[in-house]
Amino acid sequence: MSTNHIIDLYSDTQTRPSAGMRKAMADAEVGDEQRGEDPSTNLLQERVADLLGKEAALFLPSGTMCNQIAMLVHCRQGDEIIGAEVTHLFTSEAGGASALAGAQTWPIRCERGIFTGADVTAAVRAPGRHNPISRVVVIEQTVNRGGGAIWSVDEIADVAKATHQHGLILHMDGARLMNAAVSSGIPAKDMTAHVDTAWTDLSKGLGCPVGGVLVGSRAFIDEAWRWKHRLGGALRQSGILAAAGLYALDHNIQELAKDHENAVALGEAVAAVEGLKLFSPRIESNMVFFESTLPEISSRQIFETLLARGVRMGMTYGNMIRAVTHLDVSRDDITRAGEILGQVVADLKAGLRKAS
Repeated sequence: MSTNHIIDLYSDTQTRPSAGMRKAMADAEVGDEQRGEDPSTNLLQERVADLLGKEAALFLPSGTMCNQIAMLVHCRQGDEIIGAEVTHLFTSEAGGASALAGAQTWPIRCERGIFTGADVTAAVRAPGRHNPISRVVVIEQTVNRGGGAIWSVDEIADVAKATHQHGLILHMDGARLMNAAVSSGIPAKDMTAHVDTAWTDLSKGLGCPVGGVLVGSRAFIDEAWRWKHRLGGALRQSGILAAAGLYALDHNIQELAKDHENAVALGEAVAAVEGLKLFSPRIESNMVFFESTLPEISSRQIFETLLARGVRMGMTYGNMIRAVTHLDVSRDDITRAGEILGQVVADLKAGLRKAS
């Protein structure tokens, strides 16, 4: 291994297109997307719509745009969006739903970002001119800030029942939906069966350089196209990018199982280091969150020392360290990262003893 090799566990967005994916992109059949004449884009949309069990789909440049367009279609100004307090749409999209759709957010406090139908019922606003109109419920699969937690089909169905009983719309932020499907062994369309709209990312675990695909009814997607154009997301020969998605659907979905195995192995390495605490002892997908419990050694010190020694992770909410496994990280990388982590903590402890 090169001494300059960085083990990059910052995010699964760090994946780079493989040689096979690059060839598929170079060979892609293309046309004008705006005229509906790009065959690769059309095929990708058809395949994802079928994969998620919906009538139609729309290829978009990013997952954030998928979420924001969904809210723009669903909401009027002054409406309210209900979701877990840690959901990506609330915490990590620059207040887009408020800035663009004019909607406000109503966070639910819950364990690992997974709430219940009863929580939805409690959050729905009573009718009245002084209250915003509850319009949309959002669930995130997997829950990033829930440590990669996976919603079960029963949990989704419970929330869907309450959502629809109150006349609201259920939207799934499926950034890592395919991770959930592979980890649980449950088809993605079973997880989206109870939601009205959803999307799945191409640029995370599936290894594409860009893109997400939004799904829903034909009427919803027709209106989403209008917002895509308004927001500057309209493309031309998008088949070059769509071809990466098609390649990923054919080759990379089952590779996610290796990422999950690597995350479990990394979690075991973290648990073996005295002074480190896992956010959850159960690693459900490709994310490992942990923190320092040592009074004089902070999580940030560990994070910065790891980076200096060639292991890049991320600092996230609650002063935790987040490591995300993906296609470009091997089992040998995970083994080495665990070894370096143990040595970093030992060296920091030794430095404290020497200083005292």
